Amino acid sequence: MILHLNETDFINTGKPIDLSIELRAEEDSLKAWGQGSPIIAPVRDGNFIGSVAEGGVVNFKNISFNPHAHITHTECCGHITEAFHSINDGLKQFFFNAQLISFVPDQQNEDEVITLEQLKSVHLNKDVEALIIRTIPNSDQKITRAYTGTNPPYLDAKIATYLIAHGIEHVLVDLPSVDREQDNGALAFHHAFWEVPKATNMKRTITEFIYVPNNILDGLFILELQMSSFRNDACPSRPVLYSIERN
Repeated sequence: MILHLNETDFINTGKPIDLSIELRAEEDSLKAWGQGSPIIAPVRDGNFIGSVAEGGVVNFKNISFNPHAHITHTECCGHITEAFHSINDGLKQFFFNAQLISFVPDQQNEDEVITLEQLKSVHLNKDVEALIIRTIPNSDQKITRAYTGTNPPYLDAKIATYLIAHGIEHVLVDLPSVDREQDNGALAFHHAFWEVPKATNMKRTITEFIYVPNNILDGLFILELQMSSFRNDACPSRPVLYSIERN
């Protein structure tokens, strides 16, 4: 389907660019924060077994996982607030003007950090609502990496205020977190971007654990942020990009 953005620009919904990482109940699967692999197992209840391969009439399986640790997910301010806030209460719009940018993180002692200076070196389009950050090097190992204890790259908290000033409401990263793996509970970027606790913003979102293939070039896109309906601070999501084409 062709969707026209204006008189000259359009997107082809038949050419989606899926940025999500699927949930895999395998030892070689994406995981972080000290969590083991997800579990997908057939229900067993008396004579009933939820597996056709094992003689059941249907496949009927329970799934055990943590959205923050095992899959592409989108989170709201409820991730760090005492009061409960659900991602599905705040996110009511799903298509956004988006910009993809790529950086080699800056080496700072034992850390790798995306800095404010790096971000300022890139022109942000004035209409951008969602910023997608790809870290380099970029390999498909990000799809199955076990991140616990590896001190992955993260974002300088100063970036949050800069993004807010530019009207960016949604941040997507190919990392386990926008913050340092071990930071004594500061979660500095999370707090700054959601302005917790002084002026808590319930509409801004952070999406972590995306994967952007190398053949996708930096630039402007339309983002569709597909969401699962979980009443939780975070839920599995499927960010999909569409290239902006011109007549």
